[in-house]
Amino acid sequence: MEKRYRLRKNLEFRKVYNNGKNFWNRNLVLYIRKNDLEETRLGLTITKKVGNAVVRNKIRRRLKEIYRLNLYRVKDGYDLIIIPKKNVVDISYKELESALIHILKISGMLKG
Repeated sequence: MEKRYRLRKNLEFRKVYNNGKNFWNRNLVLYIRKNDLEETRLGLTITKKVGNAVVRNKIRRRLKEIYRLNLYRVKDGYDLIIIPKKNVVDISYKELESALIHILKISGMLKG
């Protein structure tokens, strides 16, 4: 994923946490906030409660790939932060993809 599509700085994350809306389902929590840019940026936060570094990086890679493949469906001009819950470790790639699309749908972030 290109750098322009990522949230990187702590200040950017804080703005979304403090001023954004949050949505959740069984597997994920999503924070969204409108930005003044033309593209939607993504940030991932995975706590140590989820697992060790190998497990967290696996989940991070999966979420980034799912987001990349569905980027064309997401509305432009928002900052998104995705936080996986503990039970994400036990689910398959397809279930994780379904959970991410579901949470984007209930938040109104999908086009059309």
